[in-house]
Amino acid sequence: MNTATATLIKHQFPIEGMTCASCVGRVEKALKAVAGVKAVSVNLATERATVNAVPSTLAASLVAAVQKAGYSVGKEPSADHLAGPARSRGEPWWPVALAAVLSVPLVLPMIAMLFGADWTINGWLQLALATPVQFWLGARFYRAGWKALRAGAGNMDLLVALGTSAGYGLSVYLLFKHVDHGTPHLYFEASAVIITLVLLGKWLESRAKRQTAAAIAALNALKPEVARVRMPYGDVDVAIEQVKAGDLVVVRPGERIPVDGVVTIGASQVDESLITGESLPVAKHAGDKVTGGAVNAEGLLLVETTAVGAESTLSRIVRMVESAQAKKAPIQRIVDKVSAVFVPVVLLIAALTLLGWGLATGDWEQAILNAVAVLVIACPCALGLATPTAIMAGTGVAARQGILIKDAEALEVAHRIHTVAFDKTGTLTEGKPTLVAALAAPGHEDTLLSWSAALQAGSEHPLARAVMTAAEQAGLPLLSAAKVSAVPGRGMSAEVQGRALRLGSPRYMQELGVDTAALGEAAQRLANEGRTVSWLADVTASPVLVGMLAFGDSPKASAAAAVKSLQALGVRTVMVTGDNLGSALAVGRALGIDHIEAEVLPADKAAIVNRLKEGGRSVAMVGDGINDAPALASADVGIAMSTGTDVAMHAAGITLMRGDPALVADAIDISRRTYRKIRQNLFWAFAYNVIGIPLAVAGLLKPVVAGAAMALSSVSVVSNALLLRGWQRRG
Repeated sequence: MNTATATLIKHQFPIEGMTCASCVGRVEKALKAVAGVKAVSVNLATERATVNAVPSTLAASLVAAVQKAGYSVGKEPSADHLAGPARSRGEPWWPVALAAVLSVPLVLPMIAMLFGADWTINGWLQLALATPVQFWLGARFYRAGWKALRAGAGNMDLLVALGTSAGYGLSVYLLFKHVDHGTPHLYFEASAVIITLVLLGKWLESRAKRQTAAAIAALNALKPEVARVRMPYGDVDVAIEQVKAGDLVVVRPGERIPVDGVVTIGASQVDESLITGESLPVAKHAGDKVTGGAVNAEGLLLVETTAVGAESTLSRIVRMVESAQAKKAPIQRIVDKVSAVFVPVVLLIAALTLLGWGLATGDWEQAILNAVAVLVIACPCALGLATPTAIMAGTGVAARQGILIKDAEALEVAHRIHTVAFDKTGTLTEGKPTLVAALAAPGHEDTLLSWSAALQAGSEHPLARAVMTAAEQAGLPLLSAAKVSAVPGRGMSAEVQGRALRLGSPRYMQELGVDTAALGEAAQRLANEGRTVSWLADVTASPVLVGMLAFGDSPKASAAAAVKSLQALGVRTVMVTGDNLGSALAVGRALGIDHIEAEVLPADKAAIVNRLKEGGRSVAMVGDGINDAPALASADVGIAMSTGTDVAMHAAGITLMRGDPALVADAIDISRRTYRKIRQNLFWAFAYNVIGIPLAVAGLLKPVVAGAAMALSSVSVVSNALLLRGWQRRG
């Protein structure tokens, strides 16, 4: 098989033992070295690896590579497992509590000194208190540091192990050296307190990381485990895994809908807020679609199952959010490059600090303490957490608003959007047009609507449905059509009752040579009123006009406010539509759109998006149809309405779970705030080291203070990211 053209397989699995950004880099390097691996992304916040490789690459090879690097692959959680960090239950609290109990007596003399008291704890008691903290509660640092050392690399654990061991070792040396001369000044409190603070920091960090995964936890909690299936002999409760497409599911008032499906009997109000972000219940009647996980508020519903399990909307939403949280934002690549050399540089600085102070002053005790401070303050943990925790929090709050972000790159890029290009029908308008006028050319009064309906009978286009509805209301029989085909960007062609008919746009008529002058004035008037005009022609012998159809489609209630929200964010709005200029201008002016591109062929939408991108401007495209897919893919960020086609959603980086254009401004605002958090986090992560390391080298930073600062750095970046959870819509 040609690996260059082979379909890549995605492997995802939890990684255990990672503690900092250096660990991430080492795991990625090990996985990239496996034959057939094309792309690797390892996320410290979710503690998961995502590997794209050719099908011949064995999962066992990836596991072996991770283990060789000094880490292990955890057990894959079940589908119903809470998504998030591999250590789903988090860090245990008792090691922190026990370490604190053992360390407090060591610190009390230092506290007493502040009040003028002179408390001295026997050196052997200090040794007894510090030893279990160092080698039992702190054993994790030795294990992980040793694995890193064996793999020829360094990580946070190695820095902590070296630093605390130096402080502990110095204290033991001084204790035995002065065994016959009383109790010398020892530094057991430094090593014990550092380990306690690091353990506390990891525990707080673990709690905070679990909170960043709260969005997925909430979505997973929506999955019912049992469905009530209607059988010939009565209703039976069965496990959700046993429900199949086509089964009829009974949903009582107050219950969660267990499957995706279509209502066959009943009417109710359904709460879809946790899925779509829509705060108000939505009315559902026979024929309406319902989504698994929504709450049936009041009426009894009988639902025909269309999707369950992994194919359900809820499962796809969870996978999309997980995918976004697992992938890296482009800015993270800078951090990865820094982290790759960070630990070796810190070890070199610590060695130079030890030698410099020792040789310059002859005070090797102080030299060791200064080197310990360097090792402890310089923790790359905050660097590794700065970006992914903000991404997790940002995608989580977006999901709660009904905004699904496919990957971290889309979230990051969206913050610099300059222009948003909207499709019109179904995006800015309701997408439910009605036939408002049917004007026939002389001699065709009885055939215009029936012929048009025959051409449109097999189409799912909104205009086609409007024609079919009008024909049914008029009581017209449905004529059969032959040789039906779509002419992209123009219309339809078919044979009806032996006549070669063409239905479509003014451009199509012009290309066919059809004279539309007889109805030209009426068509212009309707177009100026914002109507969409289609023409029907008979081209059996020579092109003859049959008549004109005019459609009305009202703007969505939130469309004007959505445009104003974007403009308030400094974003330019453009409407790109295949509709006639008159209709486009009427809608565009009503909504306050900045620029309008009308009568655009589907193939040309992507070209317009590329033109809007000229000059380095970032462009988002918002659409819902198959014809929007190329433009969605061409844009810097494609935004699809979930009310549209699967093709559009596949091509987009962001999917709006309800057809509300106001969510576009929300997505950009969330992106901007998330990116702001990323920059703040990276600033603080670097600032701790840029400020702390020189202070430690200069001997101005005690090891205990360094330990506290290091623990605080990790907790602060995660806590800062969690502030995104309080996001609220502007205005």
